[in-house]
Amino acid sequence: MSLRLPRPAVSRLGVKLFVVILSVNVAISALVFLGISRSLDRGFIEYLDTTQANRAETLAEGLGEEWASRGGDWQWLRASPSAWHRLVRQQLWPGAGMPPQGIERRLGDPKDFVLHDASGLPVIGLPPDDEEEAATLRWLPILHEGERVGTLGYRPPEQLMARMDHIFLSRQQRNLAIIVGSLGVASLLLAGGLSWWLGRRTRSMALATRRLTEGDYSIRLPESGQDELSRLSRDFNVLAATLEASREARSRWVSDIAHELRTPLAVLRGEIEAMQDGIRRLDQDSLHSLAQEVGQLERLVTDLRLLSQSDAGALEVLLAPLDLAESLADRLEEAEGWLTDSGITLETRIQAEAWMRGDVQRLRQLWNNLLDNTCAYTRAPGRLRVTLDATPRGIRLTWEDSAPGVPEGELARLTERLYRVEGSRNRASGGSGLGLSIAAALVKAHGGEMHPSSSPLGGLCWTLTFPPLDDDRIREEIA
Repeated sequence: MSLRLPRPAVSRLGVKLFVVILSVNVAISALVFLGISRSLDRGFIEYLDTTQANRAETLAEGLGEEWASRGGDWQWLRASPSAWHRLVRQQLWPGAGMPPQGIERRLGDPKDFVLHDASGLPVIGLPPDDEEEAATLRWLPILHEGERVGTLGYRPPEQLMARMDHIFLSRQQRNLAIIVGSLGVASLLLAGGLSWWLGRRTRSMALATRRLTEGDYSIRLPESGQDELSRLSRDFNVLAATLEASREARSRWVSDIAHELRTPLAVLRGEIEAMQDGIRRLDQDSLHSLAQEVGQLERLVTDLRLLSQSDAGALEVLLAPLDLAESLADRLEEAEGWLTDSGITLETRIQAEAWMRGDVQRLRQLWNNLLDNTCAYTRAPGRLRVTLDATPRGIRLTWEDSAPGVPEGELARLTERLYRVEGSRNRASGGSGLGLSIAAALVKAHGGEMHPSSSPLGGLCWTLTFPPLDDDRIREEIA
């Protein structure tokens, strides 16, 4: 069942993300604004400095020529201030057109220039009223054929800034403010959208996790995309499915245990009630029957305890160097008579040595469980073939018996607890359904693996693999 979120709710994570993203973007916008504003200020001053110096040089050159054409005298300018304005404009903007508008025109304002004669006396153009400001004026010599005929003074860029700010900087800063404002709005929208999206997805995960902790293992998150959150959703769904399967398995497990315990208890109760009612006599035969049922109960409880220890990782296994070939051969030799009585022929091909780290008693229990399974389910006359090979890469044991076999679809479930195959290999044999589960747990405790398959003999084949122990480690540990 996919999770459906309730209608709008505020996500605390979304709010935090919104605040963080918005704050970062505002800080970046402010730094950009300050940086560009400062860059504009410096760049503008350099522009003014270069432009004004070029215009002053142009004007000084023109004034030298004008001085020569007027008979080498500045008196005409002293008598006609308007002529000064016309002269400046003619020199800076030759031609019949009007001077340009804006900064170019303001940089060529006649008021920003001062003319002195060769002796240093003022001719035209009044210096600033402020002495400090007047002291900062820049001067260029006016030359004619190498002779100094006057001096031209002009205001430096710093004095023009107050006037130019209103023309250029204010306009640029206004444009910059619009850009920064647009970035701020975009940041607001981005922060809001991103925080809503992340907050919604994380909130769905939080709600799903809460429902999972409450026992609702059917909950699932929608899976879309390939990002980390999508992979987290898929992992969550796998976890939920695993927990759901585990709960179902645990439920079946408890039900099967109850059933397994009920059968011998019912037999015991029936036997005891028959003795109480006088239907059955209290003799050695009846006591033997009761002892058998009690023994079956004891074995079942012991098996369940071993499996629970295996699940908890507390199975007691005392690992030490041993020869697996010797352990297996000894147990098969002991069981050969029992197998013969059951109508089963034993065939062995066991390598001389196969050293590993193992527990002698647990391995004997493993062989017993495999033998019990073979004797319980193999029809007489039958065959059992055991092969053991040891290589540097691992120890391989195959345990094959004859008919009846197990359907391919049932093989993977053979090591499930209390599971029995319907058909030839069923509970008619009287087994508890725990023997193969215990065998798999014992193999795992020794660092090995156990896999079922169909046997060429017509029955079941178990393949067991164990990690080997090299010769150097054998000598070290035995010594």
